[in-house]
Amino acid sequence: MATVVERERKYSADEGFRLPDLTGCGGVATMSDATAFDLDAVYVDTPDLRLARSGFALRRRTGGHDAGWHLKVGAAGGARTEYQFPAGADDLDPPAELVGLFRAASRGQAVEPAARITTHRAERRLLDAAGRVLAEVAEDTVDGRDLVTGERQAWREIEVELVDGDDRLLDAVQSRLREAGARPVPVSKSHRALAGRLAAVTDAAPTDPVAHYALTQRDVLIANHPGARHGDEDAVHDMRVAVRRLRATLRTFRGRWDRDRSEALRAELRWLGGQLGSVRDAQVMAARLTDAVRAEPADLVLGPVTARISERFAADLATALDELVRTLDSDRYTELLAGLDRLLEAPPARAVDARWVGRRVRRAVTRADDRLDRALDGTQEGDVALHEARKAYKAARYAVEVREPDAGQPAAALVERLKDLQDLLGTHHDSVVTREVLRRQALRAYADGENTFTYGLLHARQAAAADREVRAIPAARDRARRRKVRRWLTK
Repeated sequence: MATVVERERKYSADEGFRLPDLTGCGGVATMSDATAFDLDAVYVDTPDLRLARSGFALRRRTGGHDAGWHLKVGAAGGARTEYQFPAGADDLDPPAELVGLFRAASRGQAVEPAARITTHRAERRLLDAAGRVLAEVAEDTVDGRDLVTGERQAWREIEVELVDGDDRLLDAVQSRLREAGARPVPVSKSHRALAGRLAAVTDAAPTDPVAHYALTQRDVLIANHPGARHGDEDAVHDMRVAVRRLRATLRTFRGRWDRDRSEALRAELRWLGGQLGSVRDAQVMAARLTDAVRAEPADLVLGPVTARISERFAADLATALDELVRTLDSDRYTELLAGLDRLLEAPPARAVDARWVGRRVRRAVTRADDRLDRALDGTQEGDVALHEARKAYKAARYAVEVREPDAGQPAAALVERLKDLQDLLGTHHDSVVTREVLRRQALRAYADGENTFTYGLLHARQAAAADREVRAIPAARDRARRRKVRRWLTK
């Protein structure tokens, strides 16, 4: 299976449109002659079009230079990840490897033919003075048919896809195309072909900010499923954060949803977050310790420290990734996603107005303040209490984010102050965890007869870093509590 990142923009064009000369746009020196070919693609989806609604497009295409199964993830008009898989002549079902990648979007449902799109394409290459291909421009004559309703459409479309060019080239080409009469198109061909059915099954946008925020996090979770399944660090991180935001939102805004159902989903989200956390923690700790060793002078690194760290975390990461894949392939996972759909897309269990949301946000912020105050005044055990304060400030920050669309800059400013405070608390917690890992590594090294000096040195460095972070917390707390940063909360 091949994976590519596709960066393209699409435009509609009337019958009389003529492609303008694009030389001079973003370093384009020459345009090649057109190469013509025909493409025939059958798009498959669930009966309720869950893939399309989640920003996924799955097709089996013949013709062109990349015939086969393609799974595209991401919104049209931006960067999209495309997974490509070869298809045999009689291969009518998507391969299992692709099924695993869209399992979250389909909620585990079977897929079936949804639309057929045939395209006559005239493609030109945009080259720089050295003959390097910067982009490809395709003039498409398209015929799209919904295979369920029979609805049919025909249109012309221009696609500009980067090869070795950059966004400045896309911007320059867009300006030239618009001058010639082309108009940007925000949707893919498959969305256009399925527009009638999509309109019928797509729910209206939620009217309250809490539901909108929660649905956005659900969509982030689903969009990052393919990358997380492959262990992509950014995807695992983003998916884990989306899970945290969902759990915090369901807790902070209890009462917005049926309590029994929301608490059951919080428990399942905690399970999913734990699986993602095992992978992410191994990735982060391996990088953290490797960087720490590299930062030391060579004469202070005694014994095979780097090799032992690499061995330890490579094994931990492989085990965690295997478990994550099993999780993402499980019925329990798809049942969790289906449960989220039912909860988040249902009418609210109670009326939600701005005053109710505001009270809940203020309560989350106050709870975090109280946790931190108890940690700093010695009322509770230091490291554990600081970690609990960190988690409370995460929940508070997520609650403030719910109000950010309507409160604007004041909410954004508080989010930044809370994030600064949360980061200090997070660095302190990371130091606590790292010291324990180093202690265990030192014990293993000692048992194997290896020098443990460097582990002790790194342990001391981490302890000193933790002390610095603790000393910086009061100032960050005070900045986050300034009246001008918080006074909007009472409105």
